[in-house]
Amino acid sequence: MTRGAEAGRVRRSGVSEDARPESGDVPLREARIDLGAVRGNVAALRALAAPARLMAVVKADAYGHGAVPVARAAVEAGAEWLGVADLTEAMALREAGVRAPILAWLHAASTDFAPAVAAGVDLGISTLDQLERAGAVGDAVVQLKLDTGLSRNGFPPGEAPAAFARAAELERAGRLRVRGIFSHLSNTSPADDDAQLARFTVLLEAAAAAGLEPELRHLAASEAAAARPDLRFDLVRAGIGLYGLPSVDGQDVRALGLRPVMELAGSIAAVRRVPAGEGVSYGFTHRTERETTLALVPLGYADGVPRAASNRAQVLIGGRRHPVVGRIAMDQFLVDVGDAEVAVGDRVVLWGDAETGAPTTEDWAEWAGTINYEIVARLGARVPRVPVP
Repeated sequence: MTRGAEAGRVRRSGVSEDARPESGDVPLREARIDLGAVRGNVAALRALAAPARLMAVVKADAYGHGAVPVARAAVEAGAEWLGVADLTEAMALREAGVRAPILAWLHAASTDFAPAVAAGVDLGISTLDQLERAGAVGDAVVQLKLDTGLSRNGFPPGEAPAAFARAAELERAGRLRVRGIFSHLSNTSPADDDAQLARFTVLLEAAAAAGLEPELRHLAASEAAAARPDLRFDLVRAGIGLYGLPSVDGQDVRALGLRPVMELAGSIAAVRRVPAGEGVSYGFTHRTERETTLALVPLGYADGVPRAASNRAQVLIGGRRHPVVGRIAMDQFLVDVGDAEVAVGDRVVLWGDAETGAPTTEDWAEWAGTINYEIVARLGARVPRVPVP
């Protein structure tokens, strides 16, 4: 049966839930991860940040993209460092055979530092207790985190001098080595960034006065790495930019040489022809305005598709965008394709590269009232990450 004949049968019978695609190569759901784009993004960011070194931040499963393949691709392309939030993430990379330098900077009060030290993972240190525990292990390599304005983790300015003094004592005693000192910007405004830069500079001077000579000073993440050469210091931490996504509204990532890495897609699981006035999905938040065709897509908020985007989002099917109608459910949502000829098994792209005509993560962020970081990072575990070389 031809695709056109199948579509005609759908319109006559009203439902084709027993239909199956002739080809078995269209998955129910998948996130295609373009590792070539990762490599290209690393090359672009390294050129942008030079002579500073580049840290590829692969925390939170590489912002939902898959930490191990992304880390490997980033290192192959020249990223000198990898950054993760916690030691569980760091050790998973080590267990997968990733040997590049790694920094981890969030720790529980009970975290045992010894395995990470043995594995050659740098410890981001934010408290005197963490500093003492690192020194007790022996041979630890640490990077001191400073709070220059976010009021999160890190030594606040009033506590930093004591931390520098104690770190210098432990270094002289051979208990640890201070490889780096770093902080994080709020990206609120140029004036706020300037204020944080001033605090950071003063604290670096205090560290030097205490006898510390770190080889790495870092403050800039993706946005500052692109826009503020004066904030790059010895290393920049590429987070969202590594994945080819803008770090702030309006940023032209193409002009920076960056490409989106993730394309989230599924396949149509059912097609139904419905009359005007028909209710759609839970709560009937949408009713059809005319006779139309609805296509069922087997992804939902359990997969990270934001429910808040119900009745607002669009998807790409057969080169055309169509609206998501009704509430996005846990496992599925519906698309109004009008009179377009679609069939079970047709590929549906939720987000990807705008140059393909697909909606972007920024589109979905706008539809859901959030940011692109959350759109990719919340991708559910049952969505296979499919690396594309």
